[in-house]
Formats: sequence, C-alpha cells, structure tokens
Amino acid sequence: MQTVKISLRYGMILGVIALICTALSAAVYFLTTAPIAQAIANQQAELLAQIIPPQSYDNDLLASCDEPHFAQAKTLRIEKICVAEKNHQPVAYAYETIAPDGYSGNIRFLVGITPQGEVLGLRVLEHKETPGLGDKIELRISDWVLSFNHKKISSDNLNDWAVKKDGGQFDQFTGATITPRAIVNQIKRSALPLLQQMKVNAVKEEQN
Repeated sequence: MQTVKISLRYGMILGVIALICTALSAAVYFLTTAPIAQAIANQQAELLAQIIPPQSYDNDLLASCDEPHFAQAKTLRIEKICVAEKNHQPVAYAYETIAPDGYSGNIRFLVGITPQGEVLGLRVLEHKETPGLGDKIELRISDWVLSFNHKKISSDNLNDWAVKKDGGQFDQFTGATITPRAIVNQIKRSALPLLQQMKVNAVKEEQN
C-alpha cells in the first residue's frame, strides 16, 4: 500500500513538472514566433531592396511574393516570384531559383529583372561551395555578383551568357569555374521563359 502511495505521489509530481514544462514551451513559442517572423520578413525585404530599387515601384513587393503557378516552374527551378509594380503595371520581377550544378550541389539565389530582360541585381541566398574558391559568389567576399547589374538577356545574345572560359562575358574564378558557370547558366535557362510566362499571365489578367 505504501509503495502504491509513493508511486502515485511521484506520478503526480512528474505530471505537474510535465505540465509546467509544456506551459513554458508554449509561452516561449508564442513570445518568439512573431519576432522571428518579423526578422525573416525584414531580411527578405532588405534582400529585395538590394536587387530592385525601392523607388522604382509603389506596391508592397514583399506581399506580392508567391510560389509560381505555371507548369514550367519546376523544370526551370523557380521557387518564388515577386512582382514590383508602378501604377499597377509590372516594372520588375524578383525570382528565387536554384542552380543544381554547383561544385558542391545546389546554389540558391535571387534575381531582379525587368520585363525587358535587364538584370537589376543578383544575391546568393544559400550554397555549399568551397571556402576561398567558390564562395566568391557571396557579396561579402567578392563583388562578382555585381557584374550582372544592368546586363540584358535576350534571345539574340544568349551566347554572351556564359563564363569567359566558355566564350561568354562573365568572369570565372581562379581555380573555380564550375561555381560561376552554374549561376550564369541557371539565369540563361530561367530568365527568358519566366519573362514570357509573366507576359502571358499579364495578358490573361487583362482579358479577365
């Protein structure tokens, strides 16, 4: 009988402790969720401002971001599209895409581009490239990503969209050609189909 009472007492103590821990975890979750979400939103807004000048549009660019809803998106490895508008007309797009053929795997990056095909900016979001070699795609290490600024891509100049080793206009890194090649090639693969699709979407919206 004494053993049963002791077991019940310890069971109740453990139950109370578990309840307190659960309550504390829930409180921490609710207290930190909003600040974390706000920090992420601030970071995303800052990145968007780096590739599309905020004075060039008048809509809420961050709120416009959405997953692509067209069949080619998965093939093109486009994961998110944001639309910058001025007076309800698109003036630029920011799209998140993945180069699958980096030296150490996927390279996730963000591209700002006008409907006319002028690249406004590029920022790398995530990669696993070799430190000291492939990581020069990061702006904090090298200004290589700035070489895309104001470069125009069209069906007439696709041969230029390659690293110099492949006959194009973009520098490669000493001892690390694969990394910059992967980014240039992914822009070459994705930009024009994306712009064409956005044009089709705009026509459909006008018709509706």
